[in-house]
Amino acid sequence: MAVNREFLAFISEQLTACGRITSRSMFGGAGLYADELFFALIAYDTLFFKVDDSNRDDFLRRGSKPLCPFPDKSDVSMGYYDVPADLMDDADELCVWARKSIAIARHAVTAKALRKQKSSSRKKARNTVRKAIRQTVRQTARQTGPKSSTRKKK
Repeated sequence: MAVNREFLAFISEQLTACGRITSRSMFGGAGLYADELFFALIAYDTLFFKVDDSNRDDFLRRGSKPLCPFPDKSDVSMGYYDVPADLMDDADELCVWARKSIAIARHAVTAKALRKQKSSSRKKARNTVRKAIRQTVRQTARQTGPKSSTRKKK
């Protein structure tokens, strides 16, 4: 399951508008990181983005399937879905989807930090989460501009 270097370079180029994206080899695939946040992976020459309840339906409506790392155990899946193929050629739209996955990764990291906090320091942890959410919202607003390319025009 070696990663096709040309495919990895193409995806990295398509995601340049999302900020500094780095990759790391992992289990024959490649993990994609934005500011040290693991938000995507490439396996079997397929791009997978991190999902949760906020964006899973977007992927399902487009016919995406979850990453199942064990072919013999199809009921075991990770929180990653394959990215619709038509998005690969549209860097702007791909970045819209990637930013959602980056926000999900940021939320997961801050939520994990919140769970680790002792009960006496919950208020500080909540402020950290709020700060991360505000940062994500500001960053997304700056990057997507006043109008999202996914809105329908009347």
